[in-house]
Amino acid sequence: MTDIVFNKINLLGGIAAAALTTVFGKYRILFAGFLMFNILDWLTGWYLARVQCRENSVTGARGIVKKVLYWVVILASFFISHSFTLLGDLLGINLDFCIGIGWFVLASYLVNEIRSVLENAVELEVKVPEFLIKGLEVADKAIDNLTGDNDL
Repeated sequence: MTDIVFNKINLLGGIAAAALTTVFGKYRILFAGFLMFNILDWLTGWYLARVQCRENSVTGARGIVKKVLYWVVILASFFISHSFTLLGDLLGINLDFCIGIGWFVLASYLVNEIRSVLENAVELEVKVPEFLIKGLEVADKAIDNLTGDNDL
């Protein structure tokens, strides 16, 4: 039974890696990292809820939907970036700066996911180096300052 589950997980991982490589090319590591931290955040949150006896299937499902919606927002932001750049070319206007939209969204969500994993680890009494937490806080503020968004 475990071999079947392991094979299915391996197959899904291979499909995801192939799709990421095809779509994102040399930047696939950023998207793969985001996916990894999505999964780690959900798992550490689930484990934390279980340890604290707050486990709830509705909350867990809401967390999964939230993670999927992060990917939808990232997809939309890259589509907007690419579309504006193409429209700029069509209209003879240089809109190349728009390509940053998708990358800023990805960076913001990536920092957010890593911070969430570390916060879960701290609540699970794992000693996390303070400079790591502070560094991610600085990165988050820098991204917010560049984008003018303080609510992500």
